[in-house]
Amino acid sequence: MTLIGYHASHEQFSPSELLGYVQAAEAAGFDSVMSSDHLTPWSERQGQSGFAWAWLGAALQATRSIPFGIITVPMGWRYHPAITAQAGATIAEMFPGRLPWIAVGSGQAMNEHVIGERWPSKAERNERLRAAVEIMRDLWMGKLVSREGPIKVDQARIHTLPEEIPRIVAGALSPETAEWAGSWADALITINQPPDKLGEIVDAFRRGGGEEKPLYLQTHVSYAGSEEEARANAFEQWRSNAISAAISETLRLPQEFDEACLKVRPEDMDEHVRISVDPQQHVAWLKADIAMGFKEIYIHNVGRNQREFIKAFGHEVLPAFRTGAPAAASTSLGDDLKGRPGVS
Repeated sequence: MTLIGYHASHEQFSPSELLGYVQAAEAAGFDSVMSSDHLTPWSERQGQSGFAWAWLGAALQATRSIPFGIITVPMGWRYHPAITAQAGATIAEMFPGRLPWIAVGSGQAMNEHVIGERWPSKAERNERLRAAVEIMRDLWMGKLVSREGPIKVDQARIHTLPEEIPRIVAGALSPETAEWAGSWADALITINQPPDKLGEIVDAFRRGGGEEKPLYLQTHVSYAGSEEEARANAFEQWRSNAISAAISETLRLPQEFDEACLKVRPEDMDEHVRISVDPQQHVAWLKADIAMGFKEIYIHNVGRNQREFIKAFGHEVLPAFRTGAPAAASTSLGDDLKGRPGVS
């Protein structure tokens, strides 16, 4: 059965808000949670940047049993891979089985430039990412690790290790990156794109060595009470993501993203966000994703109306993927969560 998860967007919501949202998502029947990890939001309209690793421990404590994953950049800028490996091991030791994967990517200047170093080419970042993955895996095996480059490590060892280490998932937005990752990643995660482009990424990952490895998808949607509101939400909150990956990975400030997307129109958003007020349309999109082979799908409602989205999808979308399941996990999310931390 494909897992249908909820995406927790640290760029858009304060950490305390997100605690309440993941509790509501678990009560509504979502299977899992994916967390972003940003120092900077995509735009001033989003306006948040909570520290995802601190939040992750709180969120796992505040929920019952739902598993979490996180996408991060362990390449020696904000996070050295030894620190990322230690953080992942600590979370996995405290919450056995609930941090099944950590996704890694080559990063974006918006989050990494703050340490004051130059922003390297994609090829150099890929070299560092591969080295970071090897360092993390060796540390998770309990080895004493030293490296001269491309990321320096001096006799690092992690003494607190979980019984089950997380899978390392490669984040890829292009066929080239997906094919390269097929040989070393435990799984692939990408984002929703037009079906032909998404198919090219899947085929490339499999061609590169990922034939039997799981496929994960983060899908951006905009659900609201009317088509006009849903489109307005997508445009207001997510139009900065309509620019190409080649451009977005070099920009540094939210204002730069806002300037880069000045020509983006509300009607342009359909290529980047699944906009619909019809729950059955969302069901159809998800079934098409499953048919393509995705085993875990994380839904990111890009609007600020998170509770409306969670309630509607819990009642009208998730049951389509649960044989014999009730319409929703709880008729009243507020009652079900009463007294739990983070819920107001």
